[in-house]
Amino acid sequence: MTKETIAQKLRALRTSKGISQEFLADEAGLSLRTIQRIENGDSKPSGATCTKLAEALKVDPQVLLDTDHSKDIAYLKKLSLSALSFILFPLLGILVPAILWVLKKDEVKNINEVSRKLINFQITWVLLLLLTPYIFIPIIIWSISIIFQIATSPGTTNMSYFGLGYHGNMVIWILMYITNATFIIINTFRIHDQKDTKYYPKIRFIRA
Repeated sequence: MTKETIAQKLRALRTSKGISQEFLADEAGLSLRTIQRIENGDSKPSGATCTKLAEALKVDPQVLLDTDHSKDIAYLKKLSLSALSFILFPLLGILVPAILWVLKKDEVKNINEVSRKLINFQITWVLLLLLTPYIFIPIIIWSISIIFQIATSPGTTNMSYFGLGYHGNMVIWILMYITNATFIIINTFRIHDQKDTKYYPKIRFIRA
């Protein structure tokens, strides 16, 4: 939303409620000069300032925060697809979306919810990727050894386990990369269709 649009909306809301700039400034906990600059289109208020103004005017904050809806959707899709950078390096799947989130945190509608879900999923995915050789593969090897009773001699068994472990790691890592990319693409389509994004598994590292 441009400065001019916010200025027009704020002025219209204030006058429709019959309150002065001084009264609005007091109710919102802002300076009179701030209100004047916003209404004159000289400055663009932050998300926090818009929220204070909305509370003082007793309206939904989205009335002031709402931006061009098509641009919001386009940016959210861009943010979602940016997580595909994990293909180049796993941590990029966290860092790139996080940067895009911070850049537009107070400007794009629903960006906080979409970003939290995506980044929580990516953090969880990276942790599982790192833990694969130490948790999943040993469990698989142990299960196979129990089922087929192949633990006959330590030397032979260890060599067999090493080979199985290496190839098992590769298979699981490939499947994890495919799963991550699939979730990203599916949820990008869900954003396009204005549906909630869904990622599994994810640990809620970022809550607010």
